[in-house]
Order: sequence, then C-alpha cells, then structure tokens
Amino acid sequence: MSDLFTVKGKIAVVTGGLGQLGREFASSLAQAGAKVAIFSRRPVTQENLDELFPGLQNCIRVYEASVSDKAALEVATNKLITDWGVPHILVNNAGIDSKPDGGAEQNGPFETYPQKFWDDIIDVNLTGVMLCSQVIGTKMAEAGRGSIINVGSIYGIVSPNQALYAYREKRDGVPFIKAVSYAASKSGLVNLTRYVATYWAEKNVRCNLISFGGVKTGSFDKEFVDNFLERVPMRRQAEKSEYNGVIQFLASDASSYMTGSNVVVDGGFTAW
Repeated sequence: MSDLFTVKGKIAVVTGGLGQLGREFASSLAQAGAKVAIFSRRPVTQENLDELFPGLQNCIRVYEASVSDKAALEVATNKLITDWGVPHILVNNAGIDSKPDGGAEQNGPFETYPQKFWDDIIDVNLTGVMLCSQVIGTKMAEAGRGSIINVGSIYGIVSPNQALYAYREKRDGVPFIKAVSYAASKSGLVNLTRYVATYWAEKNVRCNLISFGGVKTGSFDKEFVDNFLERVPMRRQAEKSEYNGVIQFLASDASSYMTGSNVVVDGGFTAW
C-alpha cells in the first residue's frame, strides 16, 4: 500500500512556494522524495533557501516567475525541464486576498468596491492558475501523465459570512466587508478544475481541487478566530501540516482514478 502513496522520484512544481502554506507543501513533498521546483515572483538567495528549507536544498530549486506572466512561466518551465525533466505534479498554490489591515477602500461595501482590487486578485488566483496549467499542463499532456492540484477555499463553495467581520465596525468604527473578488476567484477554480480534468483526461493528466478551511497562521486577530471557530464543528483551525497529506494523496498514484474532484478539508465548516 505504501507504494501507492509515494512521490519518490517525481518532479513537482509548487507555485507561491515561499509563502506559509507553499513552504509546507514544498517541504513535505521534498521530504517524501520528490524534486520540488518553486515558482515564485520573489527572487531568493542560496542563503535564504538554506534557511527556509534546511536539509532539503539539494531537492528544492526556485525559479523566478510570476503566475500571471505567461512568458516568464514558459522560460521557467523550459529551464526546469532542462534541469530535471517534465514535471509530474503541479500544485497551483499561489494566491492573494484583500489585506485584513488594508484600507476601507479594499474592504468596503460591494457597491463601491474598486475594479483595481478585483483585477489584481482575479489575475493571480484564477488567471494565474489557468496560465500555469496551460504552460506546465501542456508539457505533462505531451508526456502522457501528470497531476494538477489546485488550491481552493471554502469561500469557493459558500459565500463569506459577513457576520464574522461585524466586530470590526464596532471596534474600529469603520465597516469591514469581506470583498467579492477572493470568493469569485476561488469559485472559478471549481469549474476550471473540471474543465482541465475533462480536457486532458485521455492524456492521463488529472486535475483536482482542494478546498481548504481556516488555517492557523497567526495573521488573524483573536476576535475573528473566536467568531470563526463557533462555525467550525471541530472547534479549531487546521495546523499548516494537516494539509500535506491530501496534497501527497492527490500527487501520488493512490488517486490515479480521481480527476475533476473537489476535496473539502475544512473541519466541517461547510457541513453546517
């Protein structure tokens, strides 16, 4: 059975792999025996790499490429193929959201929400996934194998509950509205996943989505976390490491007959 779940010897691309969750995914895949290429818009020195991934430097490389820049993605992918070969795994992890501590303009009412913030988030979270899948997935299809794993959110399944954020107005005197763009981008991934899954099914390229719930990162204030956990049956946020198992499952042959699926890992949030 253990051979079914192995990723040993496989080549994986993790976009946004220098972020909190991205580092988890890259590290866990590398620890499991995969070679991991991180696609990041931020350059990284060898010293930074040593610090971020101690003991894993020989099996992790960083290629500078923004997910919204197709030309840069093509250059990075071709360089990766020259270095290691055609990837077996693509984890579309890169994503952005409105900043919780951002100005009222980006966290204000839907009626006046600026298109600029919509464009920025859709460009990375949805268009970026399409471009990475297009560039890297094409190489996978030519090789006749591959697993594309899209990182989604519970807000791609249900709308943000604005009641979770109502305390901000009472505390700060300014309304805080969870913006439309993040939810729209993540819900778009649901059908983008199905499209890619069916399009490349005969090429043996699988595509699945993981819809994550809240994760403990320390970036949210206590009032929000307390409000959120009241709506989570398990009454806790996920540890960052708790998402690694489902990533490895979808990357491995254990999920070889699974494509076009949305795997929900949210502590039961969407079950209520």
